[in-house]
Amino acid sequence: MSSPDVLRARLFLSRAVEPPAPAVHHFVAVHGPVDAVSRIRNGAAPAAVLFEVARQDPQIEDDLRAIDNGAARLLVPEDEEWPLGRLSALVGHGVPLALWLRGKASLTELTNTAVTITGSRTSSAYGNTIAAHFGGALADAGAAVVSGGGLGVDEAAHHGALAANGPTVVVLPCGVDRAYPHQHVRLYEQIVDQGGLLVSEYPIGAVPIRARFRARCRLLAALTAATVIVEAGRRSGALTVAGVANDLGRRVYGVPGPIHSATSTGVNELLRVGAATVVTSLDHVHYREGLR
Repeated sequence: MSSPDVLRARLFLSRAVEPPAPAVHHFVAVHGPVDAVSRIRNGAAPAAVLFEVARQDPQIEDDLRAIDNGAARLLVPEDEEWPLGRLSALVGHGVPLALWLRGKASLTELTNTAVTITGSRTSSAYGNTIAAHFGGALADAGAAVVSGGGLGVDEAAHHGALAANGPTVVVLPCGVDRAYPHQHVRLYEQIVDQGGLLVSEYPIGAVPIRARFRARCRLLAALTAATVIVEAGRRSGALTVAGVANDLGRRVYGVPGPIHSATSTGVNELLRVGAATVVTSLDHVHYREGLR
């Protein structure tokens, strides 16, 4: 367990820095969080580090109260539960400085055997059926489903896992105290109640903005050994997840769709250029190698 000083330093960083922040991460890795924060506060950090600090004097009292009353918890790299093997691969993309969690499960345990399923928010009935099927099949196999909690494919994958009594993890572009989209308040409550987790780099109260959707793609790619793309248009954020997963050397799979379907254009292109492997069954997905 991290010390109170480390916790406060990481809370400061969670409020002060907008992820990804590779220069800050490197500075903290070299100096430790407490000394690094002291140097940042005093303006004694390198210019590249200070450039990534968006807020010079963030207040953390509300965050401490949220932790004390059990509304959320802050997972930091100094904790045993930190999924080091998963997240250390993000050095070139920005390793998270801390992660906010809602739920009692261990993030390391859940993601040690897990698959990311993501895709179009405007998915077809076909896409929803496939996503739910894969989510349920993974739960039956004892694996967790990781996704972004969005409408469409993400939602279907989460529901598929829950229907099979399996855990699922949502990576949010906002604070874990918020439901985004707002229609998913009940879904997120069920996920936590059923042994899953809500995960975010962003502190309590943080709102979803465009840059945060893109930033969380790297976490969706890094937290699992494999990513399955189920329907994705030409500009879908799911393609960013696939790109990062390929950069990290993780396996990427795509479910082929009709060639005239706009919601399958992106995933079909991944398959055409060899950036993803065709998958039509969970038997085709290799995900059990641990990266603790």
